[in-house]
Amino acid sequence: MTQLWKRVRRERQIWLLCIPMIAWVLTFSYYPMYGLLISFQNYIPGHSMFSNWIGLDNFVRFFNEPDFLQIMRNTLVISFLNLIVGFPAPIILALLLNELRGRYFKKTIQSLSYIPYFISWVVVANILITLLGSDGILNDILLRLGFIDGPIGFLTEGKYFWTILVSSNVWKDMGFSAIIYLSAIAGIDKEQYEAGRVDGLGRFGLVRHITLPGIRSTAVLLLILAIGGILNAGFEQQLLIGNPLTQDHYEVIDTYVYRFGVQLGNYSYGTAVGLMKSGIGLILVIVANRLSKRYMQSSIF
Repeated sequence: MTQLWKRVRRERQIWLLCIPMIAWVLTFSYYPMYGLLISFQNYIPGHSMFSNWIGLDNFVRFFNEPDFLQIMRNTLVISFLNLIVGFPAPIILALLLNELRGRYFKKTIQSLSYIPYFISWVVVANILITLLGSDGILNDILLRLGFIDGPIGFLTEGKYFWTILVSSNVWKDMGFSAIIYLSAIAGIDKEQYEAGRVDGLGRFGLVRHITLPGIRSTAVLLLILAIGGILNAGFEQQLLIGNPLTQDHYEVIDTYVYRFGVQLGNYSYGTAVGLMKSGIGLILVIVANRLSKRYMQSSIF
């Protein structure tokens, strides 16, 4: 304790600068956790927070819901597709951008690639409706070319929903995520590339033996975090792109919590489901971090 106090006194200027951020985190990140108590209650707004305790009944109720398997299927399928397709996409984009030699052309492509990240999902949903609606541009082109006899319900048939959703997620996030990998690539010692060229490595050889190993630690850290968020299958995009005809394919944990917890006023039940999802995410982060530390000598903590 004495050593800790001495260190705080020695670094007091830094701690003074950190006080506003510490206060912000305590106020907006930790204090709201007080509300998690209602997960174990039959909470009624306006009543005491320490009444109507029902234990784990809200958690058990979720597992006994008729839609439980369907919700978990949608959540896991969408999350795994986002992980399988969306995780390597920014790495590939960063590698391709790094190989471009024209400075202005490279900057232009990079800027165009991360602009979609700043587009609201409301705008993206309207773009998709314009492109893929029954009277949208794609159906119009296919009809004019004679490939189809009638409009295809891309947005009203569940079999297309996962493909559209995952493609939209990748298009929207790929460019912005690539910035992280470009930063990691920029930190690689240029002398390694010179030595590789001397040894006869071509472009693909340099990427395989120098660039990819150089960004491995960054990729592993982001993969661990992505695994921890495996149950975060989206929220806004499902509500905006989905409709009653595709609900069997778009209903995930977050939309389920919103529907039952907010719209129907079952606050305790919605909080319990959300807490369960967060707990599973924490366990996945710990497990993935331990496996990464054991087999790849790289970890978050």
